[in-house]
Amino acid sequence: MNERQMNEQQAGEYQPLRPQPGAIGEIFAPVAGFGVTLSSMFRPTVTEQYPREKVPTQRRFHGRHQLNRYADGLEKCIGCELCAWACPADAIYVEGASNSALPENQGLTVRADDSQGAHMSPGERYGAVYQINYLRCIFCGLCIEACPTRALTMTNDFELAGKTRAGMIYEKQDLLAPLSEGMLAAPHPMVEGTTDTDYYSGDVLGPTAAQVGWVREHRPDDETLDAADAVASGTAPAPTPTQHQVRPEEGPGAAERSAGAAAVGSVRVHADGSPVRTAETGSRATSEPGSTSEADLTAGASGRTGVTA
Repeated sequence: MNERQMNEQQAGEYQPLRPQPGAIGEIFAPVAGFGVTLSSMFRPTVTEQYPREKVPTQRRFHGRHQLNRYADGLEKCIGCELCAWACPADAIYVEGASNSALPENQGLTVRADDSQGAHMSPGERYGAVYQINYLRCIFCGLCIEACPTRALTMTNDFELAGKTRAGMIYEKQDLLAPLSEGMLAAPHPMVEGTTDTDYYSGDVLGPTAAQVGWVREHRPDDETLDAADAVASGTAPAPTPTQHQVRPEEGPGAAERSAGAAAVGSVRVHADGSPVRTAETGSRATSEPGSTSEADLTAGASGRTGVTA
C-alpha cells in the first residue's frame, strides 16, 4: 500500500484497485468456482480403454531410453559417461572400455583417426557396461542433451512396470537398439578410410564389402552376414534404424552374443547363454541366471557403485 492509498484510507475514501462484483455477482459468488465443473457435466465422457486400447503418445514424449547404432552396425555410445554425470537422479551407470582391449585387437592400438582393427564403436572407446535404474529415473531428458554422439535417445515406450526391483535396472542389452536388416553385428572394423568424425557427421550409410569380408573371416557363422553382404553389394537398400521392442523373450543381445561380443563385456552371459543381471552393488554378479540376492537389492537401493563382469 502506497502513501496515497494510506491517506485515502485514513480519510475514509479508500477505493480498492481491483473491480468489485455487482449485486448479481455477489449472489452467484459462492458457486462461481464450480463453473468449470458445471460446464463439463454436459459434455460427452471420453474414457481411454487402457490397456485394451492404447492411445499414441506425443512425438516428444519422454519414455524408455535407447542406445542407437550407426548404419553399419557399430554402436554410437563411446563410454564417455557424460550422461551419468548429467543425471540429477543418479540413475545411470556407465563403464567405458578401449577398443584396443578387444580380443581381435591383440597387439594392436586402435586410434580415433584409424579405421583398422575391430571396433564396438567408432574411435578409441565404447560403452562396455551401461545401466539405467528406472526406479530412480525421472525422465527429464538431461542425459539426452549431454550425449555428444546422439547415442542415447528416448522412445515413446512408457510401459516400464516390473515385478522386482532388480528387473527395473536395465542393462546394456536391454537398451541397445536391435540390428536392423542389413547391419553388421559388432565388433568389426570401421568403414575403410574413415575416422570417428565421419561417423558423427552421418557419412556412413551402411556396411562395406571390406567389413563383411573381415567378419566372414573371423566369424563365419555370424547371422548378420548375408543381409549385410546384400547391402554392401548394392542389391539391398541401406539399413534404417529400428526402435527397441519392450524386453522381448530372446533379448536384444542375441546377435551380439552369437558374434562373440560377450567376451568383452558388452553382454554378460552365463554358460547357458542367459544374461547376467546385477544390482548396483559392484560386489559380484548374481550366482544364478536372472536371480539377485537380497543383499544386492538392499545395496542397490542405498547407492550406486560399479558393476563387475
